[in-house]
Amino acid sequence: MLADLPRTTIQVAKNQQFTLTESGIYVFEMVQAGVELQVVGFFQAVGKEKKEVQVIIHHMVAHTKATTLLKGTADDSARVSFTGRIIIDPNCPDTNSFLTERILLLSDTAQAETVPDLEIESDDVKCSHAASISRIPEEHIFYLMSRGISRKESQAMIVEGFLA
Repeated sequence: MLADLPRTTIQVAKNQQFTLTESGIYVFEMVQAGVELQVVGFFQAVGKEKKEVQVIIHHMVAHTKATTLLKGTADDSARVSFTGRIIIDPNCPDTNSFLTERILLLSDTAQAETVPDLEIESDDVKCSHAASISRIPEEHIFYLMSRGISRKESQAMIVEGFLA
């Protein structure tokens, strides 16, 4: 299915920030030493929607830094899929790259997938990834409802906080 998605390649030669909101394949090529990249993505899928996102952070030179955060929610029978990959080429010391993928399921029929991946071919780097798929804990809903907030509003508040 990823093969059918639009592909965007961006060469990063200065400090940049990107916000992703659409399904697609996004390739960020770090081509200038000393640059920093921040990528954030926020996705909400409802009904039978599918949100598929692949982010590739490719460190091609030394002394670069990247932080990637993808968050999504899936409700009804929707599906959210995140594939994140960090590539650090040989001879790229002093590279820092971090990838976080978080998905919140809002119904029993919603589906989610997170696939973080690291390909490190250099020494002296800091690189990590984290991924989680979870539901809203019932005690969080109960707490808000005990303050007079409806179940629907409680869930909406929690989702808003999660995506913020």
